[in-house]
Amino acid sequence: MELLRTRVRSFETISADVDEETHTCQDPWATARRLAELKAAAGFARRPEALVIGGDTVVALRTGEGWTQLAKPAGTEDAATMLRALSGREHVVVSGLALRWPGGSFASAETTVVRFRAITDQEAREYASTGEPLDKAGAYAIQGGAAAFVEWTLGSVTNVIGLPLEALTRALDLVR
Repeated sequence: MELLRTRVRSFETISADVDEETHTCQDPWATARRLAELKAAAGFARRPEALVIGGDTVVALRTGEGWTQLAKPAGTEDAATMLRALSGREHVVVSGLALRWPGGSFASAETTVVRFRAITDQEAREYASTGEPLDKAGAYAIQGGAAAFVEWTLGSVTNVIGLPLEALTRALDLVR
């Protein structure tokens, strides 16, 4: 919400009841964009007079010719397992962004590449036990304790946090 406040002065948060598992496909970009569009549509159905912003973030790790998408962990052990999978590797963070308003719509999928340094099992368990990663795709918050795991990023850091501000700014220009 703090990121959104930098671009939108006043807003209301509406929970969108979207079954994310049902709408996940093999392509992380399609998954993120589709979930953002569904969330924006659900919000717009409740507030058809408003500008509605929907978003979703997918963390994906290349596996052979495809991708493994890391959703929110089921618990601390699942979080530690995800962190170990990201250890010493590059992965992509894809944030779907969708806007709906009475005069139109916009949707995109923004990508940031993140590389984690090698982390120990103990580091993964300790971070998971903080609870911070339990509601985050890929089991980490780059703006929190997981910042210590990141070697580098290529792309928007706000995208990794969950709201690609650069894309949101471009999209809001369409509405004005």
